[in-house]
Amino acid sequence: MAGTAMALELHLPDLPEVPIGLGQVPAPAPRLPQPWYLRLREGLATYLPLLLMGLLALATWWLVKSTPGPEPVRDAAPASGEPDYTMNRFVVERFDAAGRLQARVEGRQLRHFPDVDRIEVDQARVRLVGSDGRATLAQARRAISNGDGSEVQLLGDARIDGNDKQGRPVAFRGDFLHLFVPTERVRSHLPVQVSSGDSEFRAAGMDYDHLAGRLELQGPMRAVLQPQVLARPASSPPSKEPG
Repeated sequence: MAGTAMALELHLPDLPEVPIGLGQVPAPAPRLPQPWYLRLREGLATYLPLLLMGLLALATWWLVKSTPGPEPVRDAAPASGEPDYTMNRFVVERFDAAGRLQARVEGRQLRHFPDVDRIEVDQARVRLVGSDGRATLAQARRAISNGDGSEVQLLGDARIDGNDKQGRPVAFRGDFLHLFVPTERVRSHLPVQVSSGDSEFRAAGMDYDHLAGRLELQGPMRAVLQPQVLARPASSPPSKEPG
């Protein structure tokens, strides 16, 4: 009959007898509504792992954006062309390993330009001492030298005084003289006056090589040559013959 349940017993070998009911399954008991805090706890328990993963991804993105990247390679700042240091009313001396004076430079003002490693001196006076003790004096209204002092350009009332290979005084005058210290050479492309002993030369340019003992004058030239006085050996007294 409809609506009635029938109870049967199913006998299976080696199994205990289990009652089986046929018919409609009774409806489960209605679930009472849970309080809001329990529902919130269950929701948090369900979505907490997903929320933590989202927070972790957000933190990773923020760290990547906040981490400073490598600084771009910057080109060296161009030199300003201004001196990095100056000296007024100065005297600079340089000595060799044995303590012997090699050079002495003095002037009204010295300026060093780092962009070209150049030194400029106003009212310059230079004294150079060779390995043989021979001194060379140079002066000008302005002197320009490279960083190691191997080249010195003298400008304005330039003058160099020294001695030639024979020990005779030699002097150079002009508005521009270029001194090469290691090779002991003096050059000029402007008019110069050269004095050697009592002789005097005027030319449009020159090239003097002290080590080779050679002076080359360029362009129109005028010279005043004085005869050299050669020392004569003293005459021996006349010999007396026995009478």
